[in-house]
Amino acid sequence: MTTPSTGYVTVVWDAKARAGREADLRAFITAAVTPSRNDAGNIDYEAHEVEGRPGEFVVHERWESRAHLDAHLAAPRMRELVPRMLELIEGSVEDGIRLLRPFRPTH
Repeated sequence: MTTPSTGYVTVVWDAKARAGREADLRAFITAAVTPSRNDAGNIDYEAHEVEGRPGEFVVHERWESRAHLDAHLAAPRMRELVPRMLELIEGSVEDGIRLLRPFRPTH
């Protein structure tokens, strides 16, 4: 995916817990929020559980730039987190990621 080299980047990540791992994934995501909020360039980082769908989560992140997002993803702690996350979710991390690019009316 491509995003503009300037301007903020929004990431939406949908994740579904493996059967029986719903509470584990919720705890995992909860523990990841504060460190991610403290990464350079983070504007917003919010975790949500989909109402009426236990074990389904949405993480909404905004970063000052793609470079800040890339630095977050390359942080040393991510090398440890991703393998643990894969044990908890259905599919891959990439399956649930959407990068959003803002646009506004010209008037």
